[in-house]
Amino acid sequence: MTGSHRAATTTRRGAGAATRGRRSGRTRIRIVLATAVSLLVLVTAGAGWAYLRLNGNIDTFGADGISDDRPAAASDGQNVLVIGSDARTAGNSELGGGDKNDIGRSDTAFLLHVYADHRHAVAVSIPRDTLLDIPPCKLPDGSWTETRHQAMFNEAYTVGSTAEGNPACTQNTVENLTGLRVDHTVVVDFKGFSALTEVVGGVEVCVPQDIYQKDLNPNRATRGKRLFTQGVQTVSGQKALDYVRIRHGIGDGSDIGRIKRQQAFVGSLIKKVKSDGLTPTRLLPLADAATTSMTVDPGLGSADKLVSFAMSLKDIDLNDTRFVTVPWRYEGARVAIVEPDAAALWAALKADRTLDGQDAGGGSDADDGKDTSSSKGDGSSEGAGPSTDADEEAPAEDISVTVSNGTDVTGLAARAAAVLEASGVTVTGTATASSQDHRTTVIEYGPGRKAEAETLARLLGTGELRSTTGGLEVVLGQSYADQAGASSASPAPSEVPTEVAEGARTADDDLCASLSYG
Repeated sequence: MTGSHRAATTTRRGAGAATRGRRSGRTRIRIVLATAVSLLVLVTAGAGWAYLRLNGNIDTFGADGISDDRPAAASDGQNVLVIGSDARTAGNSELGGGDKNDIGRSDTAFLLHVYADHRHAVAVSIPRDTLLDIPPCKLPDGSWTETRHQAMFNEAYTVGSTAEGNPACTQNTVENLTGLRVDHTVVVDFKGFSALTEVVGGVEVCVPQDIYQKDLNPNRATRGKRLFTQGVQTVSGQKALDYVRIRHGIGDGSDIGRIKRQQAFVGSLIKKVKSDGLTPTRLLPLADAATTSMTVDPGLGSADKLVSFAMSLKDIDLNDTRFVTVPWRYEGARVAIVEPDAAALWAALKADRTLDGQDAGGGSDADDGKDTSSSKGDGSSEGAGPSTDADEEAPAEDISVTVSNGTDVTGLAARAAAVLEASGVTVTGTATASSQDHRTTVIEYGPGRKAEAETLARLLGTGELRSTTGGLEVVLGQSYADQAGASSASPAPSEVPTEVAEGARTADDDLCASLSYG
């Protein structure tokens, strides 16, 4: 072989080796890319699986049981009704005792108001024995009940005597009581509560004194074994459930006292979740635990909406998360709502004013997960006045209006005027309408004043808009009297009473402070 031939052969071999090297390099790159893509697909599929799992967990209650006669929706803030269910179905009897065939009951409920600035929130507890009106509610056979007067609040959940309870009826009752639109309702049963406390690794609580089995079940003949030792401790699962259910062994043994401990518990739970980090990675296990035994309204009936709602709370500071109980007094063995204190509280929340009088109605770009679709039961204003898009409304401070009472409820115009004035509206006068048989509240507006009418409808929580050639006038109907629970001539004050504001608890308060009455 000549030198030139050997050189040519070597060149070809070198070129071949180089080609194979390039091919090998490209092959390795393709393998790396394929592996990365495969991992990405797996991760994405895993997240998708997680969401599918959550979606499969979630139960919803029917929107057809939600009243058509509802308060107008708020523009940016939202109200979430949280109900603790004592239902004994689906394994709950093992945690709470009782007959598995028993009807669904609820002794715990609070309305969470998330202010429009998404920097403040307040949870208002409603005692189970509160005497109030339960508006018409749907029965399993499709018929509707008549209004029940002076009924206990927890009876609303039992309307229809079904094992799963009647959350729509409780929602209707809360809207009727407060004049606030409930944007979402969440029902958590024993299993969901127990699982949630375990997933977060336990919740820190304070026990004022040693607690025994008889304190949890007063029907026991003996004291039984000790369940809790006095002092600060971490509880989860069954023990956490026992803590929030104990009533007889602490303080005056009342349900009102138990509410104080439940508020402290929820505050401690929020503190634990926020300290762990409110991220989707952290939220998914929590959501998985909670949704296994959770029932929600159709507007929250998907994983993305639930997680989105939870993420909307991430910027609320512990000191700006407050807990109060609706102003109350004893009426025999039951609880009566104190007016006009309660009306002042609802008016403050409706106007997005904090308990200490701050304006928390600022805008927010946060996605709050709120469903604003316009179908019955999931955000509509059907029967409750017009849409309340903030861009279409006029500032309350720029509005002057007269208010007339179109019902036979004494002092109703004065009460509505006080609510409007608390929000900055100028009420130029109150009067009695030409007739007192108005069922629906009507807001009459002249040319160029529709935006003002929209604002009034939101502030009052009800109102049918009617265009006229005149000025601006509110004619109150029975719809406003019903939602305000109006029965006296006492107008609502413009600020939350001092005792209500000062009695509020924050999520960052001392665990051992104010755990009971007596």
